[in-house]
Amino acid sequence: MEIILKQDVKNLGHKDQVVKVRNGYGLNFLIPKGVAVVASESNMKVHNETMKQRAFKEDKLRKEAETLAETIKNKTFRVGMKVGESGKIFGSVTTIQIADAIKKAGYNIDRKLISLADEHIKELGTYTATISLHKDIKVTVSFDVVKE
Repeated sequence: MEIILKQDVKNLGHKDQVVKVRNGYGLNFLIPKGVAVVASESNMKVHNETMKQRAFKEDKLRKEAETLAETIKNKTFRVGMKVGESGKIFGSVTTIQIADAIKKAGYNIDRKLISLADEHIKELGTYTATISLHKDIKVTVSFDVVKE
């Protein structure tokens, strides 16, 4: 029996994959739990149309991420921090401050997409951060930590 998976199933397949299983496993476990549907002709048409639409959206998101990556790749962003007399920063620079600096430059990037090479940045200077714009597209940007 062929079924279309609605979600990932360990040792069987991933979401939206068409797999072949034994009749009892499909009819008595997967379908009643809502994990899969029978791969009938009508369900296959709906599945194929959904996959086309998803591929189109994925391609559009990838192109947008590539253009954004090209525009911010060579830019340096400034992060202003309060500094003590010894040159040490009060606190440390986090992805929140970096996301705010990028937003001030006119690019809207979520802080959860930003990862720092150095976890604790506590001094003035130039550092780098990696931004995951898409599952395959990552860009490294530099930012200057300056006195506010």
